[in-house]
Amino acid sequence: METELSRRLGIEHAIFGFTPFPAVAAAITRAGGLGVLGAVRYTAPDDLKRDLDWMQDHTDGRPYGLDVVMPAKKVEGVTEADVEAMIPERHRAFVTETLAAHGVPELAEGDTSGWRITGWMEQVARNQLDVAFDYPVALLANALGSPPPDVVARAHDHGALVAALAGSAKHARRHAEAGIDVVVAQGYEAGGHTGEIASMVLTPEVVDAVDPVPVLAAGGIGSGEQIAAGLALGAQGVWLGSLWLTTTEASLGSRALTRKLLAAGSGDTVRSRALTGKPARQLRTAWTDAWDDPAGPGTLPMPLQGLLVAEAVSRIQRYEVGPLLGTPVGQIVGRMNAERSVREVFDDLTRGFERAVDRIDRIAGRSTS
Repeated sequence: METELSRRLGIEHAIFGFTPFPAVAAAITRAGGLGVLGAVRYTAPDDLKRDLDWMQDHTDGRPYGLDVVMPAKKVEGVTEADVEAMIPERHRAFVTETLAAHGVPELAEGDTSGWRITGWMEQVARNQLDVAFDYPVALLANALGSPPPDVVARAHDHGALVAALAGSAKHARRHAEAGIDVVVAQGYEAGGHTGEIASMVLTPEVVDAVDPVPVLAAGGIGSGEQIAAGLALGAQGVWLGSLWLTTTEASLGSRALTRKLLAAGSGDTVRSRALTGKPARQLRTAWTDAWDDPAGPGTLPMPLQGLLVAEAVSRIQRYEVGPLLGTPVGQIVGRMNAERSVREVFDDLTRGFERAVDRIDRIAGRSTS
């Protein structure tokens, strides 16, 4: 599964694996792909430094990347407290009522609510980059599109390629004009923030729109045959995220959540604004249903929604409240029906890719077997 882009980065397979878990990212890199560590949860620079130190020790000198969540336009002087003050009391009351209806306990005194969605903020993301550029990061990806021009320039000075996610050809053209090196065409089927266009349509549109900028196909990919399809559509690799959630190296912190993922079918996800305020594909739960119910107050725009529900999500996960328990995940969850190591996943992907290539060779009359 080598392409021009994979050879440029020095990786064996053109598989780019996004994950919030350092152990998964490192395993992806060791297996011959490019592990890309999600940075949004690292609000403390020392925590990111700790995990990048660990990755340095566990990637055998092979390349890896970092994914940040950074707005393209700089916003000055806005603090988390300023944003918190914008949240209406009606929405706070709705959170309280929904948790009470499902018997979700309060956090113990002195217990923290865990991750808060603040990595979108300008200074938080820049602090992450101050740490990251002390390491040989080969790829810097931005989940909110093109990062600010000075960040692109800084990454290039560091020797890193810059990638940005796009949900339409229009968005992809903007990335190319901004000097982005790799465009991730993320289809409707993908987990997390995603647009309205399915991967089979989106990938070739983006490839044509930004040629010769390399494109990664993303969304609904979880087999080697699907990787072959993405490359056949003109992509130079694939971007996989959901598939790693049920690997043995993942640290979801909840066996109940792992069981829900393993039991879920491809129709058990929904695009909802319940988590961040922007449409994000995730497991459908009583929590997403409550926020999508017209009788409720409706979700707030990003980042207000993420700040509003951060503690609630922590409580749901901490106490494993089944009806409310969920996570961002794509429609490929229907194929995620067993816990496997990252290496086992890679072996399955490469075998499937070979099967697909052999099948096409036979159809084209090129097979010698």
